[in-house]
Amino acid sequence: MSQSNVLTAEARERVGKGSARAIRRSGNIPAVIYGEKQPPIAITLPYKEVFHRIHAGGFKTTIFTVKVNGQSIQALPKDYQLDPVRGFPMHVDFLRVGRHTVVTVNVPVRFLNEEQAPGIKRGGVLNVARHEVEFTCPANAIPDFIEVDLTGLDIGDTVHISAVKLPEGVTPTITDRDFTIASIAAPAGMKSEESEEAAEAQAEGESGEAE
Repeated sequence: MSQSNVLTAEARERVGKGSARAIRRSGNIPAVIYGEKQPPIAITLPYKEVFHRIHAGGFKTTIFTVKVNGQSIQALPKDYQLDPVRGFPMHVDFLRVGRHTVVTVNVPVRFLNEEQAPGIKRGGVLNVARHEVEFTCPANAIPDFIEVDLTGLDIGDTVHISAVKLPEGVTPTITDRDFTIASIAAPAGMKSEESEEAAEAQAEGESGEAE
């Protein structure tokens, strides 16, 4: 476990809205660690640490070592609450991670080799249907991202999840269809030209029928 993924926490005995407000006023954030058939542990974490972790990206796909009361607990952030007006972190829920823990996570999509896609070279636009994909996977093998290779794709081509090479044990939660990740669409100018050509062809056909 990387030292950068260590969080130092303090246990808290009191819970509830009043206690949570007092914790936030002191520059900390209330949090809870639950799961693995063990009693939940109420903790506090430094506000600045949590704020930077959340806004650095990948927070909910990173397993942290939470150090509290002499224990080192492997835990995955499952949810967090932000102030609806100011966007400040208000609370974090952690899930204990064991050797056989399987989790459901949203994994970012990374697109590669746009310069090798003929459709994009011709002015096509990459339409991203899913910037993240929800997967189930072992908690100790959560991918940082999945990669979509755009090499050879032309205007009108579509990338489905079946075309993406996934790490072992990583499975999409959507299993009833081969859903779309992205497609390459024609630019607006090309669409207009195609529409005009189609209209002209249709007019010529109608004219021929009239004769």
